[in-house]
Amino acid sequence: MSIFIGVMSGTSVDAIDVVIADWSIPNQPVLVAFVSQAWQSHERARILAMASGQDESIDELGKLDQTIAAETASACLACLSKAGLSPSQITAIGFHGQTIRHRPTFTPAFTLQLGDANTLAERTGIAVVSDFRRRDMAAGGQGAPLVPAFHEQVFGHASRCTVVLNLGGIANITVIPAKDSNQRTIGFDTGPANMLLDAWCQLHTKLPFDQGGHWASTGKIDTPLLHRLLMHSFFQRSAPKSTGREQFGLDWLNAQLAAEARAISAADVQATLTELTAISVSQSIVKTAPTSAGDLVVCGGGAFNDFLLTRLKCHLAGWQVASSASRGIDPQSVEALAFAWLARQTVLGLAGNLPEVTGAKGPRVLGAYHPAGLGLVIAKSPPE
Repeated sequence: MSIFIGVMSGTSVDAIDVVIADWSIPNQPVLVAFVSQAWQSHERARILAMASGQDESIDELGKLDQTIAAETASACLACLSKAGLSPSQITAIGFHGQTIRHRPTFTPAFTLQLGDANTLAERTGIAVVSDFRRRDMAAGGQGAPLVPAFHEQVFGHASRCTVVLNLGGIANITVIPAKDSNQRTIGFDTGPANMLLDAWCQLHTKLPFDQGGHWASTGKIDTPLLHRLLMHSFFQRSAPKSTGREQFGLDWLNAQLAAEARAISAADVQATLTELTAISVSQSIVKTAPTSAGDLVVCGGGAFNDFLLTRLKCHLAGWQVASSASRGIDPQSVEALAFAWLARQTVLGLAGNLPEVTGAKGPRVLGAYHPAGLGLVIAKSPPE
């Protein structure tokens, strides 16, 4: 009952991240193995076409649902092989799926992730817990972000405020007050991160991403454009809030550039997008953190963007900014690890959401359980 797999493919659609973790000691996961399997270019293109609304065919949606499950199974089996483990040694896979739509402010609100968990269970021979977001939304929450509950368990400190910053396609923060303060953890999406940075880089350099933020560092921050971008209503909204490609895609960026009606170099746009992430994150921390100093733990692919980290340090002088590697967890594995934790919570019959983060009516056991073979009885209490 202690070894779980977690799977994550984010809004950037760059890779399927798979982690195997041993939870023999609660809240102190031991990373057993990690695999990041890049999406093939044609599969990535299909996912992005569906996510952007370019292709809304029901047949394509059904086929993509199966493709994502099959590729995820391949990545999980590769991680098992790397770890030297058999499927029978894994309690369950926590499978987020690939987000195609996330509409928490619609009436009625909804979210849609593709990747058939039944197929994943059949192909791996391992039970799968999936569809984590919709139970929280059914309880009146935004269904996101879900990782703050995991962050609180793993990164919280007895006497110092800790902010965990995940720089994935979208940036989100978890503000964890010192445990002895008796204040509540909060978390929310702050705005775009790698999703826009990667898309703009691919468009103009044909490279998958801006390695270390080097290209952005050659440009200049365009202040008028930055101010225009920051006028988006999402930045003025109070938490709980979450967002995605629907609000911050290339179409939105191109519309803002067109409204400027002047020539801006591609490198300057990249520098400005980097500053957009840095400012939206730092302003959110300043507004919501109970102290003006503490630890900022950075994870996700953006943790390797040196230029972005430099800009964050510039705006957050009182904070000690460091990668999650400083806490013993690879930055790229944190989100996948969170879904391994969420699967464990579900199997143990424990809540996986933080209502103060998502806005749900209360704590909820999240996810749907898909047994392997004839299945296993879900535990109702933690093992001895």
